[in-house]
Amino acid sequence: MESHHGAASARDCVLDFSRLSLTSFNVDSVSDDRKKDTKQLYLNYNRLTSLPSSVSLFYNLEFLDISNNGLTVICEGITRLAKLKTLLAKNNRLDEFSLPKEFGSMRLEVLNFSGNRFEEIPLQCTKLVHLQSLSVGGNRLKSIPSEIENLPCLEMLYLGGNLITAIPPEVANLPCLTYLVLCDNRIQSVPPQLTRLHSLRSLSLHNNLLTYLPREILSLVHLQELSLRGNPLVVRFVKEMTYDPPSLLELAGRTVKSRNIPYFPRDLPSNLLRYLDLASKCPNPKCAGVYFDSCVRQIKFVDFCGKYRLPLMHYLCSPECTSPCSSNPQSDAESEEENSVPADRLQRVLLG
Repeated sequence: MESHHGAASARDCVLDFSRLSLTSFNVDSVSDDRKKDTKQLYLNYNRLTSLPSSVSLFYNLEFLDISNNGLTVICEGITRLAKLKTLLAKNNRLDEFSLPKEFGSMRLEVLNFSGNRFEEIPLQCTKLVHLQSLSVGGNRLKSIPSEIENLPCLEMLYLGGNLITAIPPEVANLPCLTYLVLCDNRIQSVPPQLTRLHSLRSLSLHNNLLTYLPREILSLVHLQELSLRGNPLVVRFVKEMTYDPPSLLELAGRTVKSRNIPYFPRDLPSNLLRYLDLASKCPNPKCAGVYFDSCVRQIKFVDFCGKYRLPLMHYLCSPECTSPCSSNPQSDAESEEENSVPADRLQRVLLG
C-alpha cells in the first residue's frame, strides 16, 4: 500500500486518509493506478492548512471531504476535477477570498462550507449551475446575494447560524428549492414572494427577530414543516398599524378600477397605464376595493394546518375594511372577543 498507510477502503474507488494528523498530503505517495481508480477521497480531521494542486491528478474523483482541517485556501487544481460532484469543506478557516477564480465552472452538486469564516457567499458559488445542495451555516454572513437566483437546480439551502438580516426576494426564483434553513439569524421579516416556492417542503426560521409572517405564506400548500420558535412573534391583533392617506393619483386610480371605467392605450399616457396595472385587490371578500401605494397594515392570527396560530401580515385598502383573514368565518363581535384570549394561547406557533 502507499507510504501514507491510509485506511483505504477494500474497494479501490475509496481512499481514506482521515484522522491521521496529516500536516501535508503527498500525492506522489499514491500510485498512478490508485489515482485513476479513486472516486472518493477523505482527508477530513487532519491538520492541513493547504491542499496541493496535484489533487487534480485524481481525475476521476467524484467525492472529496476536506472538513475539519485548518485550510485557509482552496487550491486552483481542484477546478480541474471535472467529475467532482460533492465537496465537503466544513470547519476550516475559509473565507470569501479562499476560492479559485474558476471555482464557478465546476459541476458540483453538493457543497458544504459550514463552520468557516465567510462574511459573504462568494459569487463563484452562485455560478455552480448544477448545484443541488448549498450549506454555508455557522459563518459570518450578513446577507444573501441576489445572484442566488442563478442556481436553478438548488434543492437545499442551509444558511443557519449567521448574521443575516433580510431574505432577498430573489430566493423565490429557485424553482426546485425544497428545504430552506435560515434559523439563528437576525431576520425581521419574510418577503411575500417566497410563496412562489411551490416545491418548498420545509422552512426553518426559528431564533430570528420575526414579529409576523406575510399572509401569502398560506399559499405554500406543500409546506410540511415550519419552525418559528424563538421569535418575538406578536401575540395580539394590531389594528391600524400604519396608514398614509391616498394621493389624488391613487384616489383617481381606485375610482377607475373599482368602478370598471373603461380606458384604452390611446386615452392615457404610458406611465398612467403602467400605474393602473399595479392595482392590488383588497383581500377582504366583502370589499370590492383596490389599492396602489396607500394601504392599512394589519396583523391577524389564523389557523395553519389545523393546529397552529400564526400572526400574518396582510394589507387592506382602508381603515374601514375589517380583516378577512380567518380560517373560520366569524362576526366582528367574535373577532373582538378573540382579542381577549390570553397571550400564551395565541402564541401556539409551530415549535419544531
